[in-house]
Amino acid sequence: MNVKTIVSASCAATLMLSGASTAVAQAPAAAPLPPPQVTHGAPVPGVCVFSGEAAIGASTVGKFVFTRLQQLTQQASAEVSAEETTLNTDAKTLDGQRATLDQNAFETRASAIQVRANALQRKVQQRNAEMQRTQEKALGRLSDEIAPLVRTSYQAKGCSILMNREALTLNLANPAMDITAPVVTALNAKITQFTFDRERLDQAASNQAAGRPAAPAAAPAPRR
Repeated sequence: MNVKTIVSASCAATLMLSGASTAVAQAPAAAPLPPPQVTHGAPVPGVCVFSGEAAIGASTVGKFVFTRLQQLTQQASAEVSAEETTLNTDAKTLDGQRATLDQNAFETRASAIQVRANALQRKVQQRNAEMQRTQEKALGRLSDEIAPLVRTSYQAKGCSILMNREALTLNLANPAMDITAPVVTALNAKITQFTFDRERLDQAASNQAAGRPAAPAAAPAPRR
């Protein structure tokens, strides 16, 4: 059994989580502004545009959510990194003792390290899944908060059709047709943050196996 191979597999698992932290917890960039030299034609009556990504990225609650996702992902990454460090240390120690151990003793200890490496890989996969679920729920909450505000702005503007600004070429549209800014203003007045933690899939699986109902979602923090 090659101890170095075990160490390499462990490192690969941890790096996967580190990559996920960047993909999961990075706030979407605000939509680029049209270049100053662009001259827009007259607004099209009844046609409005809206950018959900820009609204989330510019809002106070959106910034809070992505900062919190960064924190949770860093915590999960630190957890598995600590285990990886210990595993690597033990594997390197065993590798250095190879010449002084009989084959049976070496294989027994190497097998134990392999078991720990496999467990670490499973933990990394679970933490990735937990962070994915956490992000989905947090963004779902944001969507629920934004949706009625979009409808209100749509009606106040007298829109007949609403288009996704991200779907337009170069994000270009006459600003007079864009309802993103008033939605952000309304969202900031409605809510600035809400409490959430990393989803725990091991707890959910344990409850399901025991026939217990899933834990209820945490009550939202008072809106400010």
